[in-house]
Amino acid sequence: MNVINKLILLRDQMKSHAVDAVILTGTDPHLSEYTTPEWKDILWISGFTGSYCKMVITMNKALLWTDSRYFIQAESQLQGSGIIMIKDKQPNTISIENWLLTELNAGSIVAIDGYTIPSSYHTKLKEKLSAKGITLCLNITMVHSIWENRPITSQTKIIDYPIRFSGKSRTEKVLEIRNRLLNLKAEATLISQLDDLAWTFNLRGNEIEYNPLFTGYGYVDTKQAILFVKQGRVTPELTSILLNDGIQVEPYDSLFSVLAKCNPAIIYLDPDRTNSIIHNFLAEKSTVIQGIAIPTRLKSIKNSTEIAGIKAAHRRDGIAMVNFFQWFEEDKSIKSELCIADKLKEFRSAQRFYKGESFCSIVGFGSHGAIVHYSASKETNAIIESNGILLIDSGGQYLDGTTDITRTIGVGKITTRQKKDFTLILKGMINLTNMVFPEGTKGHSLDVIARKYLWKNNLNYNHGTGHGIGHFLSVHEGPMSIRSESTNESILEGQILSNEPGIYREGEYGIRIENVVFCKKKGISSYGTFNSFQTLTLCPIDKKMIISSLLNDNEVLWINNYHQKIFKTLKPYLKPTVIKWLSKSCSPIKT
Repeated sequence: MNVINKLILLRDQMKSHAVDAVILTGTDPHLSEYTTPEWKDILWISGFTGSYCKMVITMNKALLWTDSRYFIQAESQLQGSGIIMIKDKQPNTISIENWLLTELNAGSIVAIDGYTIPSSYHTKLKEKLSAKGITLCLNITMVHSIWENRPITSQTKIIDYPIRFSGKSRTEKVLEIRNRLLNLKAEATLISQLDDLAWTFNLRGNEIEYNPLFTGYGYVDTKQAILFVKQGRVTPELTSILLNDGIQVEPYDSLFSVLAKCNPAIIYLDPDRTNSIIHNFLAEKSTVIQGIAIPTRLKSIKNSTEIAGIKAAHRRDGIAMVNFFQWFEEDKSIKSELCIADKLKEFRSAQRFYKGESFCSIVGFGSHGAIVHYSASKETNAIIESNGILLIDSGGQYLDGTTDITRTIGVGKITTRQKKDFTLILKGMINLTNMVFPEGTKGHSLDVIARKYLWKNNLNYNHGTGHGIGHFLSVHEGPMSIRSESTNESILEGQILSNEPGIYREGEYGIRIENVVFCKKKGISSYGTFNSFQTLTLCPIDKKMIISSLLNDNEVLWINNYHQKIFKTLKPYLKPTVIKWLSKSCSPIKT
């Protein structure tokens, strides 16, 4: 069944329910970025594969909102479907609610699955639509009724995540949450976000591709802690261990009945991470205090065991990467984008504690590199030949850490413009790495450092500069980020972030350089505490792409010191042929 026929079926459902518009949010009841297959409504109905999207369907129009990472991809994947792409998060982009206000009349009905909309957005959407007399219904779901053979999540077992990796016991973490509740003058909190849940209870799963997570909820109050998961996911042995740690296991479907019995007077909820159905249910019985989920902020600040593990994971990831690049440059076989992705996975899988990729590898040659989150397929799979730029963004999940790295390398003859673009990106990445900043500095204040040299040349990129990274959890982790949009979240000591400026010339090439950095204390003076970044990624930067005359002495020194560190750290773990390649790749550059 093609996209057009699916839209026809959906509109038939809309007629039968007297609905004028349907909103699809592209997420699940836990408001996840990456979902299990059964919640990929937008993928099923539109064919768009991006991780960020929203859709609105009326009786005569269908629109899909996505961000700059997917503009080129969406245009291609939506071609011929009748679905119009809206470039989200851009100046003057019309919001979903404002578009609906222009399209619908008073008395219209808009349907949305209330389990897939955050409480905060539901409040905003309802207020805007009701001002024009438009009704928002949370309990009408239509895509699932027309989705034949909708996938069912596999019945995988939840595993106990040992303290040798987590650094803190689940009882310690629950106590931390209770102490925060006490400070907030709240009695309880609900944990909806899946990586928060896994972190809190020191558990992991494999229900969601690339993410060691499982579906469930958590409830913590001053006296009890409850884990809600689908029956059969927790073995009797693990159930006993959890009970011994003060954690009760209840069926996933019993959430509402159990919460009704708990009935706290004051409950703390994250309005951006709690779906509207659950939020409304709890708000009927309890006073709600709102803010960022307690585990979200706690888990963003890594403990000493987690930091040591993340550093070790990056060392092993670096071994895999230099083995890969030595193979890429010296093996004479024909290589394609898919071949490269497979080879990266092969080299990583040889490393200790490897548990899979942290996301689908982005391997884009030539114009494909300009598609920020490009994913090669059999139809698009490019052969790496002739002259061009190859962008590789990949990462691994290890029991002791999660990695994310982007390297852009030149193949054959490289133009001066390509080298200049690369060098400007490199300068931005280095200067952000070298920043010293006062405690309390927000991410948007640092973002400009990475863009400075691009802006001087009338260039820019539309994605964020840095995102948080989990510890054997999600490769994208909040609440912190480094991006141009204003945020109230400071970059704190102990947090792990990416540093990844880029430039994308549509139809030609893309360049991105990404290292992972650790925020650490730099020093204390009469002016307060100051923080800085320590680079964790261990993989050389392609020197043949650099115009050294555009670098200042400090930037040259940073590159040479960085490459020296890579060589000294990785050399003991490499074969002679790879050592020889790495020695050349890490030799000093001169201005």
